[in-house]
Amino acid sequence: PNGSIIILHPCAHNPTGADLSFDEWKQLCTVIAEKGHLPFFDAAYQGFATGDLIRDRFALEYFASQGIELMLSQSYAKNMGLYGERTGALSVIVSDKSIVDRVLTQLKQVIRPMYSSPPAHGARIAATILNNRVLFDKWNGELKVMSGRILEMRTALKLALQKLQTPGSWDFLEKQIGMFSYTGLTGPEVDFIQEKYHIYMMRNGRISMAGLTTSTVDYLAGAMHDAVLNAPKGHL
Repeated sequence: PNGSIIILHPCAHNPTGADLSFDEWKQLCTVIAEKGHLPFFDAAYQGFATGDLIRDRFALEYFASQGIELMLSQSYAKNMGLYGERTGALSVIVSDKSIVDRVLTQLKQVIRPMYSSPPAHGARIAATILNNRVLFDKWNGELKVMSGRILEMRTALKLALQKLQTPGSWDFLEKQIGMFSYTGLTGPEVDFIQEKYHIYMMRNGRISMAGLTTSTVDYLAGAMHDAVLNAPKGHL
């Protein structure tokens, strides 16, 4: 219905790895504006899509430039390696300054019974990096390296499957982006791989590309090849 809250990943979509193009984001923004929806952006993987923090925030900047009110949940757990700290921030963009105090009051009422005062350690680490140009540039460079390695693993897995002549097209592995990928494997194929090769993944076929290495990609490709050919058929 009109006026709904729509949860969106601005980049490196989890779990599909299928991000919208810039044109598709613009089309979606038009629809959201027409229907009066409130977009809630869950930005957990900024920098892990293209390796470019600016490019990965395109959707946020475009929606804001169109006067769309929105909420942004931003996490540094993954892209700063602060997973145990659960460091992040909630930002709210409104079109009328007169309601800022009311929004802040409502947020404080939600926060108070949940945690009242968040742990400071992770937040101070993030703030130090974000406010120091040398550290920020180093962090940005490391993000480029990490995102580049993930892209290399996508290509390596695709090529390994093609080399084995595994049935089907595997080009989508390179078209997807970010840490995660839907492989298209069925439930029985996932079970087959787990039981025979002791490789564990979600039963819907989702895998973490970040968990692959140059020394394990061929083993995974061989397991997937075997499963596609020999696992029981079906989707249960």
